[in-house]
Amino acid sequence: MSTMNPEYQTRLEFALEAASQARELILGYYQNRDLAIDSKHDSTPVTEADRGAELLIRRLLDQDFPEDGVLGEEFPEKPGKNRFRWILDPIDGTKSFVHGVPLFGCLIGLEEVDEHEERRCVAGVCGFPALDEVVYAAKGSGAWWKIRDNAPIPARVSQVDRLEEACFCTTNAARWEALGLSRPYNELSTRVKLTRGWGDCFGHMLVATGRAEIMVDPVLSAWDAAALLPILEEAGGHFIDRQGRATIYSQNGISVNGNLKEELLRILRQSPDTSV
Repeated sequence: MSTMNPEYQTRLEFALEAASQARELILGYYQNRDLAIDSKHDSTPVTEADRGAELLIRRLLDQDFPEDGVLGEEFPEKPGKNRFRWILDPIDGTKSFVHGVPLFGCLIGLEEVDEHEERRCVAGVCGFPALDEVVYAAKGSGAWWKIRDNAPIPARVSQVDRLEEACFCTTNAARWEALGLSRPYNELSTRVKLTRGWGDCFGHMLVATGRAEIMVDPVLSAWDAAALLPILEEAGGHFIDRQGRATIYSQNGISVNGNLKEELLRILRQSPDTSV
């Protein structure tokens, strides 16, 4: 990490420690049959673990970076006094979490406003509490993958260059149909070697670590995406929207290796289903 911007480095180190502390809190609720599950206004589930983990990270930020802004899924935004803003999703994949499935993650993203007043995601940590894994990156650092107590290894996208050899993941196939995207979904799922519902941030990190080639979320919020973009880019891949833009603000998100990006976008740009 010696070539990394020192402000990114200190914040990345902070985010790794914060994700570790959040892991301990989250695991205290995991597979607890007495866990209370509430529904938010959009009918998605939320638990005491979601709220507790975000509050924990926010308290740590108040101690170490009190002037940085904070945007989180569960609580109101805290405006910042400098160019940095943290974007938090304490449990990405709450449905997996409440069903006792270990493929949920804790996402901590860092956004910076540059000299042109443009926002860009410069660091991200994606921890998997139940798997004891973490994938992380900051601009200029490369992407890294740490499994349990092993030393971190570089995270790199695969070099697969044919859809027929690719693994395609998505969180929820029904979302494609609801958005009139059945046609591209059907083409992808029939052309690729393997289609799987390894969704939420886990699917994106499969792409970042070379275990899958394509992950598409037709619906995605900024807090779902902020940690993912710098990781995918530092791993040699892309995090983009359906128009091919590297952004977290389009309400959809795609992770893809470098070789399949253009072919994937061609498929996704097909005309919507005529029935929708």
